Parts: sequence; C-alpha cells; structure tokens
Amino acid sequence: MRVLDTAQMREADRRTIEEIGIPSIALMENAGRRVADVMASTFDDLAESSVAVLCGRGSNGGDGFVAARALRRRGANVAVFLLGQTADVHGDARTNLDALGSLDVSVTEVPDAAAWAGRRLDIAACDVIVDAIFGTGLNRPLEGMLPAVVDDVNAARVPVVAVDLPTGLAADTHRLIGPAIDADLTVTLAAPKIPLVFTPGSTFAGDVYVAEIGIPERVIDGVAGPRLELVTPVTVRALVPDRAEDAHKGTFGHVLIVAGSLGRTGAASLAGIGALRSGAGLVTVAVPRSCVPAVAAAAPEYMTLPLEEEQEGVVGAGALDAVLAAPCDVIAAGPGLGTGPGAAGLVRGLLARARVPLVLDADALNVCSDHPEWLDARPAAAGDVVLTPHPGEMARLRGCTAQEVQDERLATARGMAAEHGVHVVLKGARTLVAAPDGSAAVNLTGNPGLATGGAGDVLTGVTAAWMAQLAHTADACKAAVYLHGLAADLAAREHGQTGLIASDVAAALGKAASGTLDPEPLGNGHDTDSA
Repeated sequence: MRVLDTAQMREADRRTIEEIGIPSIALMENAGRRVADVMASTFDDLAESSVAVLCGRGSNGGDGFVAARALRRRGANVAVFLLGQTADVHGDARTNLDALGSLDVSVTEVPDAAAWAGRRLDIAACDVIVDAIFGTGLNRPLEGMLPAVVDDVNAARVPVVAVDLPTGLAADTHRLIGPAIDADLTVTLAAPKIPLVFTPGSTFAGDVYVAEIGIPERVIDGVAGPRLELVTPVTVRALVPDRAEDAHKGTFGHVLIVAGSLGRTGAASLAGIGALRSGAGLVTVAVPRSCVPAVAAAAPEYMTLPLEEEQEGVVGAGALDAVLAAPCDVIAAGPGLGTGPGAAGLVRGLLARARVPLVLDADALNVCSDHPEWLDARPAAAGDVVLTPHPGEMARLRGCTAQEVQDERLATARGMAAEHGVHVVLKGARTLVAAPDGSAAVNLTGNPGLATGGAGDVLTGVTAAWMAQLAHTADACKAAVYLHGLAADLAAREHGQTGLIASDVAAALGKAASGTLDPEPLGNGHDTDSA
C-alpha cells in the first residue's frame, strides 16, 4: 500500500477526474459516505448520538458536509459548524453545503474567535466530534481562531474522528508544525499520508482507516515521485510462499552467522535462533574458538564454526579465510563481534571478497563507521549488502547525531542506501526499509517491548534467513521486519511489553510466519484494508 505526499495525492485526483472520468463531486460523495460508514462500524450507538461536524471552507469541509448528510440518514443528531462563512465556500464543497438545507441538519457559521467562544461548549457537549477542517492542503501552522479550536477540541474529552488528516498536521512531514487535533480515529482517503505513519505525527491520528473513494489502485501506484509503501499483511502473504511437499533443507538456504565474543555469546545465539525460527534450512554460527561451547549449548539445531582468536574470546585476523571457505548462501555479521583489529579486518574482507549476500549489523556497522568507503568496495558481481542500524549506529555511519537521524529517518535511510548502493533497515519505532533505487517501505508492526537487548540480534538472523529464501533483497527485508515486529506483538500478548525479552520474540517467529494467528491491524490500530 503506497503512501502519498500532497503533490502525489493531487496528481492521483487529477488523473482520476480527467483521465478516468470520475467527477470530483463523486469522489467527495464517496469520501463523506466512507467516513460515515467507518463511524457506524466504530460507534455502536451512533444512531442515538449527537455529532458535531467541524468543517473548513475547502474540500475537506466538503467531505464533512457529505459525512454530515450520511450520518443524519443513519439517525444521528448532526450539527454542522462551518469555520467561516457560507459565502466563502465554493465548488463541490458549496454544492454539498447547500444540500444540507433540505435535511434536518443545522449549519452554524463560526467566522471568528468570538463566535467560536460562543459555540465551543455546545460542541464539547456532543457525543462525537468530526474534524473536517483541513485535509492535505495545510503547509504552515494554524492561524487566527484555529489554534483555540484545536485546544478546545482536545480539551473536550470527546471522541474525535478526523477526515483524511487531523487538523494541524501537514501532509508532507511527520514533524509537528504547530498545534494539532488529537484524533481517536482518522479516516484517510485513498492512500495513507506521511504524518499518519511516522511519529510524532502518527500519535495524533489514533486508529487509522484507509477509505477507498474511487481512485483506482493503478492510478495511485502509477503516480510519479518517490515511492514509499506500507508493509502490510497482504504484502507479506504475497512474499512468503507455502512450502512444497518435496522441499528439503537446501530449498530454504544455508545462513552463516559471524558473531559473538567473550561475554557476548548471547548475541550470536539469538541471531542463530532468529534464522532458524524464520525458516532457514541450515544455520551455522561462527564464533571465536573459546566461545563455541557456550554458543553450541544454547541451541542444538544450528551448527558452529570455530574461528581463530587474537586473544581469548576475540576474533583474530585468520578468521576471514575460514568464513569465506564455509558453505553458505548468506552471511550475517556483527552481533557481539567486537570492534578490534580482527573484527575490523574480517568485516572489510567480507565486503571485498565474499560472493554471497551480506547482512551487517551492530559491531560490523561500528567498524565501518570510520571507513564508509569499505561499503563501496563491494565487487559488482557479489551479492547485495543489507545494513541494519539502529539510530545511534546510523548516526555514526552518517557523521551526525542520533537525534538528526530520528528527525529525518526517511531521508537518512534513503540517502545511505543511494550513496553506497546498499539496502538499509533503519530500526526503531516504524522501522524503515530503503533500497538503492530510492524506494522505501515502512513497517508498523512491533511495540516498545522491542527496546531490549538482543532484539536486534534476532532481527539480524531473521533478515538473513529471508534473504536465503526469497529472490529479491528488498522483499526479504520487508518480510523480515514485518514478521519480527509481529512476533513481538504476539509475544507481548503473553508476556506484556515491559517483560518482553529477545528470546520471547524469537520463540514467536514461527507463529508470526504461519498466519495461524490474526495480526493486529497494521499495528497501533492501523488498518490496511479499506474500512
């Protein structure tokens, strides 16, 4: 499911109207009706409720006028408050405003702050508020009486349903540009918008439903410009095939995990278990020789490969030859590996000489942070490289602060992927997958319980396993982050977020991939199916 910015959404509207031949007023009618449909499915007593519909003067207000009409037909007691004057409403919105005159729907003009002050208590006394003030057109902080409107709506402690976007959010950024309505439910039209899928904007959206309003999917998919999509259950189900009856270990690939050091053998074990639980046919965990007993004892299902040490528990310079000689389809390196000369030489050698795809995480990224040119030394004929940094590791790679990474997660991931020709999995709330061609995907599964040691090590193994099974690296990364996050959601049902540990996530990976349990819709209340 593609995420659109303001220009892309306008282009999709234009193509639908001019090339497909669906009138703009029909799209507005569909939008308003879908808002009413979602509300009817959400509020059991809607027919007995009083609903205040706050409408702006533009298209978003027009959607609100249609929703008001549809809600009235469902039996709700509806009052419309126009934040402006009737004379300022034009086009399709005016047509739908005038249509309310034939129904038992009151329309009150609220042209200024004094008028709002006289009506805010009436609005707060309603059972539900519909926010149809601004949609995707806002690009600067609210002015005039609107900040007071936002404050009063938020203070009313009444359920709020936003049409397309909560008023105050700007469609082209996840960052807050000023005060915004804190909605309980957002019915976004045709496609998700950027502030609905990235924090902090998404925290104002509540549950998000994507409403199909008549814009064909091929139009949305064909709009020019940067590609950002959501990783949805439908996406992953299409990527993960059923297993053939005659499948064998070789069918699902051999993953080699290069990880671990003295005191950090758990990282290697968790990565190995993550790969096993994600369906890899064979998994070998390569660790410094003295670490083999501890790693081997953690799970009997994977094999171990002892590596030369430069000192007890620390990988040595001779380890590279053993790793390159080991049979495998994918190599994942870094968890708990250390950053000494032996580890640095190993990572540099893998980038220069390995002929299979690589997943680099943790210490493998840390040793590259001083030598980003190593990422550019990959032979053209070699497999793809996937980097899986958390914000701190990405900051070291990019020479900036972690906060700067967080402020521009999408741009940072895309920039890293394009500059070095790698695939990037930028971990954190709303993990991002960015490809060298500029396309990106955002994952909404997962929860704060993943903020625990070892969770990223599990993801390293998960990513490598899906790279061994799927033909395309971008697809493998999408499947990995979705299923890893879903496993955390399933595990949190049993253990809670506070008590969640990495091995709980690894243990739930099989359930996540099997599809025997229904996932929470899109995580955090989002629903990818048109509601």
